Amino acid sequence: MRTRRGLVAVMAVTALTLTACGGGDAEEPAEEPGGTSEESPAEEGEGTATEEFPEGSTMAELAEAGSITIGTKFDQPLFGLVGPDGVPQGFDVEIGKLIAERLGIEEDGIEWVETISANREAFIETEQVDIVIATYTINDDRKERISFAGPYYEAGQSILTLADNEDIQGPDDLAGKRVCTVSGSTPEANLLEQYPEAEVVPFGTYSECLDPLRNGQVDAVSTDNVILAGFAAENDDLEVRGEPFTEEPYGIGLAKDDDEFRDWINDVLEEIYEDGSWTEAWESTAGTVLPTPEPPAVDRY
Repeated sequence: MRTRRGLVAVMAVTALTLTACGGGDAEEPAEEPGGTSEESPAEEGEGTATEEFPEGSTMAELAEAGSITIGTKFDQPLFGLVGPDGVPQGFDVEIGKLIAERLGIEEDGIEWVETISANREAFIETEQVDIVIATYTINDDRKERISFAGPYYEAGQSILTLADNEDIQGPDDLAGKRVCTVSGSTPEANLLEQYPEAEVVPFGTYSECLDPLRNGQVDAVSTDNVILAGFAAENDDLEVRGEPFTEEPYGIGLAKDDDEFRDWINDVLEEIYEDGSWTEAWESTAGTVLPTPEPPAVDRY
C-alpha cells in the first residue's frame, strides 16, 4: 500500500544522503578492463528488484517492498472464495497472483483484503489496498473516483431462483417479485432502471441473499451470471434462469490517474492472454463449471 511505499522512498533518500556525505578518502574498487568492478552485482548475477521498472513508479515501489495488498471477494464461488485454509481461491485470485508474479512478488508476499461492492472505491482511495480484483464492473461513475485496467473478463447479469420455482424463467418474469441483490452494486442499478416493477431487496453481499431465497423472503437473486453459476454449482436446490441481459466488463481497480501503473497492468493482461496463463487460470477455477471464453480486448482509455 502507499503508506508502505512512502517508507521505501524515505529509506532510499536516506541511503543516498549517507553516500553523498561519506568521506572521500576511501579507495574506489578497481575496475576491470570491461568496465565492471570486481565487486559489481552485475558480475555476480545480482540486481535490484526494481531495475526493470521506472524509478518512482508504483511498480518499482511494490517490487522493492516485495509485497502487494489486493482487495477481492471472500464469498464468491469460482472467483473469490475463502477456502478451508483461510486463503481466497478463484479466478480473480489467480489474476492477482499473475500480476504479483510479474512484479517479482511471491504468493506469500500478497496480502488479501476482503472487499465488498460498497467499499471497493473507498479502499482504493484510502490506500487500504493497492489494487482491487473483485468481480468489479467498469463503469463511468466509478471512473470518477478510481482508474481501471482491463477488462479481463466479460460477464452478464442474470437471475437465480430455487430449482423448483417455475414462475421465474428470466428477467421478464420479475414484475411484482422480490429480488435480492447487493446494495450499491451495478446489478442493483440495472434492476432499478430496467425492471422497475420488481421489488429490489438489497443486502450487503450476494451470499447473504441465499437464506432469504430459501425461506421465501425473496423470490430471486440477481447479479452477474458467473457469480450465480458458482452458487448453483455448489447448491443443488438453486438454478440460473434465462440469458444474461447486460454486459459487465470486469476490471482491475487502482488509484485514480496512476496511468503508468494502469498501462503496465494492461500490458500484463495482454501478455497472459498470449502465453496461455489467463486460460490456465480460468480452467482451474471458473472453468470447472463454465465454458472457456475468449479473453476480452483491453480498453486503454
